[in-house]
Amino acid sequence: MSSPETPLRLAVVGHTNTGKTSLLRTLTRNPGFGHVEDSPGTTRHVEGARLLVDGVVAVELFDTPGLEDGMALLDYIDQLAPPSQRLDGPERIRRFLQSPESKRRFEQEARVLRKLLECDAGLYVVDVRDPVLGKHKDELALLASCGHPLLPVLNFTHSPDQRLGAWREALSRLGLHAIVEFDTIAPALDGETQLYDKLALLMDQHAGRLHTLRSDVVTQRGIRHSDALRMIAELLIDAASLRISAEPDEASLKKATESLRRRIRDRENDCVQALLKRYNFSSRDFPAHTLPLQGERWGMDLFHPQALKDMGIHVGKGMAAGAMAGATLDVFMAGISLGAATVIGAAAGGLWQGVDKFGKRLLGRLKGFQEISVDDAVLRLLAMRQLGLVQSLERRGHAAQAPIELKDTPALDTWREGSLPDALKEARSQPQWSTLADDYQANGRRHEVLRALAEHLEGSDPVRGPTP
Repeated sequence: MSSPETPLRLAVVGHTNTGKTSLLRTLTRNPGFGHVEDSPGTTRHVEGARLLVDGVVAVELFDTPGLEDGMALLDYIDQLAPPSQRLDGPERIRRFLQSPESKRRFEQEARVLRKLLECDAGLYVVDVRDPVLGKHKDELALLASCGHPLLPVLNFTHSPDQRLGAWREALSRLGLHAIVEFDTIAPALDGETQLYDKLALLMDQHAGRLHTLRSDVVTQRGIRHSDALRMIAELLIDAASLRISAEPDEASLKKATESLRRRIRDRENDCVQALLKRYNFSSRDFPAHTLPLQGERWGMDLFHPQALKDMGIHVGKGMAAGAMAGATLDVFMAGISLGAATVIGAAAGGLWQGVDKFGKRLLGRLKGFQEISVDDAVLRLLAMRQLGLVQSLERRGHAAQAPIELKDTPALDTWREGSLPDALKEARSQPQWSTLADDYQANGRRHEVLRALAEHLEGSDPVRGPTP
C-alpha cells in the first residue's frame, strides 16, 4: 500500500487495441505520449506518465501492452498451480511470472501482470464496439487474480457501433459494478472527474488524494476556459477598433480593404494558434485553408459572403460581392464635436499635437480621406468561429486523429443577430486600441472593456451555455 507521500500507481490494462495509450494521452493532455494507430499490438512495452498537483506527483500511470492470449494463459497457470494447492490469486500469478513461459510465449502478458502487481489498482480499458467474448472474461479473471481493484473504462462510447449495454451486463455478472464511461476521442466535460470519483469509491484509502486531483482538474479546466475567452475578446477588440485610412478613389479604397482583410485574417489565425496551444493541440489537427472551399465552413474565407450565410448571419447588400466585401466605409467622427474651422486653425497655428488624439483622423477626413473598418457581420463570424473552436477543443481527447471540426450550437444564436455587445461598440470609437494599428495604445479603459467582453462571451459560450 502507498504511503501518503508516495504517488498512487495505476496500471492501464486491457485487450490489444482498445485505446489504453489513448486514455493516457487524454488524461495527461499529451498528444505525443506513446504511439497510437489503428493496428493491434502498437504498445509493446510499459510506458509511464505522471499527474501533478501543485508540482507534486499525485498519480503515476503505466501504459501496458495488450493482452492477446488470456485463454491459453489461464490454462497454463492451472497446470502450474492446480486448485488442489489452494494458492490465492496473487500467488498463482507470481508462480507464472517465475516460469520459463513468462519470458517466451506469454512474455507480453507477463509484462502486464507484473506491472499490475506492482501498482495499487488497474484501469481496464474496453472498446465497447467489440462484442463480449470469452477471451475478455478470461482476461478479467487473470487481472482480478492480481488482487488489486479494477475499474473498467468503457471507451468509444460515442460510436454508432457501440455495445454499451452488453458490456455493462457482462461486467456486472463478473462482479464489476463500478464502471466509468470515458470516450478517449471525445470525452465528456466531466469525464476525468467521474473517473477519479469512481476510483475513490474503490480505493477509500486514497480518496483524499483522488479528490484533490479531481479538484485540480476542475480548476485547470476553468483557467484554460477563461484564458480562451480572453484570447477571443482580444481578437474581437483588435478587429472592431482597427481602421485604415484611404484616399476616396476606387484603387486606394480597394488597396486599403485588402490590407484590412489581410491583417484580420492573420490576426484570426494567430488567435487560432494560441487557442490550439492553450489546449495543447497542434495546428496539424486543424485544417486551415486560405481559399473558399465549398462545404467546409472553417475553410471558407473570413470575408467570403457564403461563409457568413453558412453560419446564419444576415448579409446586407454591401456584403454581397466585390472588392469591398467584409469592410465598411465610414464617415465616422468618434463623437468629436470640433468644428472644421477649429481643426484647420489649430493645424495652421502649429498646435496640432495638442488639439486631440483624434486630430489627425479629422484632418484626414477634411482632406477627403475615408476610413475602412471591419463589417459587423464579420465581427459576428469571428466570434462564432472562435467560440465554436473552443467548444471543439473542450470536448476533444488528445488521442483524436481526425481533423478538428467546428459545430454550430443554439448558444451561438446571440451572435447571429441583434445588437453587438457594448464593448465592441465602444471599441469602434477607439482605433488606438487595436494591436494591429501603428499607433496602438493600451490603457485602463481598454482593459476594462476587454474584461467586460470576455464576461459577455462567457454568457454566450456554447460549452457553458447561455447565461440565464
